[in-house]
Amino acid sequence: MRYTAVEEAVFRERPNRFIAHVETENGPAVAHVPNTGRCRELLLPGSRVLIQKSDREGRKTPYTLFAVWKGETLINLDSMAPNRVAEEALRDGTPPPGLTVPAAVIRREAVRGGSRFDFYVEGDGYRGYLEVKGVTLEEDGVARFPDAPTERGVKHLRELAVLKREGWYAGVLFVIQMKGVRWMEPNRRTHSAFAEALRYAAQAGVAVQARDCEVTRKELRLNLPVEVII
Repeated sequence: MRYTAVEEAVFRERPNRFIAHVETENGPAVAHVPNTGRCRELLLPGSRVLIQKSDREGRKTPYTLFAVWKGETLINLDSMAPNRVAEEALRDGTPPPGLTVPAAVIRREAVRGGSRFDFYVEGDGYRGYLEVKGVTLEEDGVARFPDAPTERGVKHLRELAVLKREGWYAGVLFVIQMKGVRWMEPNRRTHSAFAEALRYAAQAGVAVQARDCEVTRKELRLNLPVEVII
């Protein structure tokens, strides 16, 4: 996926989870933050960030803050990006996690019973559901998810385990929105229930995969598998 009208800025503060105050080359500005996570270790006063100027007339925030440098590592913060790059990869022939055959049918926002999953996928010998999680938290070279409690994430993992036991394909893909991590693991310190739900799902046969991303000033692309330590 590509970003246009990209500018570099300096992060100043985040008065609430939806907006950030930044300093551009033309002075102070307000940017929308497309990530409701805490991002406390990333959005620090003085951090270099990337913002995208909106061409939509009348929008309250003229910019969107979509990436931040942590040292020399550029990290994408856009919570909409993981599903988009996952879909691009699936449509380019990358098989769903745990499979070797590409999906011939790919549908977004698939409803099953009372639940909504990110994707319905169907290929030779399988059909089922895939959930995608974006990962922006990195500590000492280790990617961790989540960075805030997610009851919705726990619910999805348990539902995927049920689907797998009913004979459906079931998978979860962690999209690590950066390069350079050594492995990925659930963040027990932040949400132990999610860590337990992930272990439960994996034991039930749900395919669990993490992949990092190539991140540039204007592009985000799903890249290599990363080991998941559950």
